[in-house]
Amino acid sequence: MIPSRAVLAASTERSHRVAQSWRSTETIASLADAFAGCDPHAADAVADVAEAVLADAGWIAPLLAPLLDALATDPWFEPPIRVTRDTLRTTALLLELPAATLTATILSAKAMADAPAAQTLAASGRLSVARYHHAGGARLSRWSAGEIEPGFTTATAPPLMPLPPLPLHDGMVCRIDGRRFAHLIHDAASDVAILTFATRGGGLTREYDRATGRLVRAATSDDAASRTRLLLTLLRVDGRRDAGAHFATATRDSAFHLRWDAMREWLALDLSAAVPRLREMAAHDPHDEVRAAAARTLPIVEARLCLA
Repeated sequence: MIPSRAVLAASTERSHRVAQSWRSTETIASLADAFAGCDPHAADAVADVAEAVLADAGWIAPLLAPLLDALATDPWFEPPIRVTRDTLRTTALLLELPAATLTATILSAKAMADAPAAQTLAASGRLSVARYHHAGGARLSRWSAGEIEPGFTTATAPPLMPLPPLPLHDGMVCRIDGRRFAHLIHDAASDVAILTFATRGGGLTREYDRATGRLVRAATSDDAASRTRLLLTLLRVDGRRDAGAHFATATRDSAFHLRWDAMREWLALDLSAAVPRLREMAAHDPHDEVRAAAARTLPIVEARLCLA
């Protein structure tokens, strides 16, 4: 039955009131306080807090209760959360904090069983912590993706290496390190309910061929880094040598792949201006592969400068 405009208007007003009340609940305040001292760029430290929070299930029911109560009394209630759905999963974004995001996901056991075997596997590029609130008898298969060097190609990237699968059980909490590993949940006897804290930022999302373990493609999972890289490319194509300060700033970004991409663009734009920073990266960059790539590039660049 389609409701009248008056019914929908009244439901919308109730939805706004419930949303405002829910966002000010003690449960959400406690979750925010737990992560308040975290540096969003310190993913491992954020994951430590997330593990401690997810180990205690006592806050989960109070967090969801106001929304479930509202749905029970008003079928037109609109929860203040963003939901995405596909054949396999339904995911609700429950909370966005400066250091992490909290999502709840239901994986369909039937869809899992009916789906053809995955031909590719993905390493997300992001560190998260998951609580398998209802594990459904599933298993977590894992593969080591290793480290890749800046300037890698699908031919030079190391292949996936299989690891022993991990049986899941109700209430189990574990880190899902998509920076170094690929994961796949399978063999569920019933639907799987997962609460996940995902850390901010991101590295490279890598997709691998499951049969051979070879890298198929890669893309950044960090929206901000992706936009920065695009803007730097535009500055380079436009010949904007006056924008050197922006390139210099990007070579100090927390994302190692953006630091190196920024340096490559800067070198293509203004070789002499970029070389001093390249020397610093070769000596002091915190990421081993970036230091190695900078060290290999430095003599080539210096030779070109001598010829100029």
